[in-house]
Amino acid sequence: MKIKTAFVILLLAALMAACTVEPQPIEYGSDACAFCQMTIVDRQHAAEMVTKKGKAYKYDAIECMVRDLNRNRDLSQVELLLITDFAQAGKFTDAKTAAYLISENIPSPMGANLSGFKEKSEAERVKNQEGGELFTWNQVLDRFK
Repeated sequence: MKIKTAFVILLLAALMAACTVEPQPIEYGSDACAFCQMTIVDRQHAAEMVTKKGKAYKYDAIECMVRDLNRNRDLSQVELLLITDFAQAGKFTDAKTAAYLISENIPSPMGANLSGFKEKSEAERVKNQEGGELFTWNQVLDRFK
């Protein structure tokens, strides 16, 4: 009986772990973009979407995630939308609260020149240095429909 109870506990723990909704680390240089299939190499422009079931979709550029979201995904099934902070390459931040800059002087992997920033003040600083236009998450969604 003790073995059966231990087995049930282990099985439940494994099932709970399999259903966790959290970002997956991007393996730069080997993971492929879920939208365009390019290898993800740029740590300043990558993004990730995680569904409510825990399935992670990785992207080589923010514009790929936005286009995939607009064309192929049901937003009600999405739990996390993450971008890498341009100012802190490789670090995820919430896509919905981030500030965005489109600047011809900062190319992104798919050519939209779109970069995301955790802090609006940092986006403004880079805009003043490189030029371009600032956007919110909703404006980015509309722009890439």
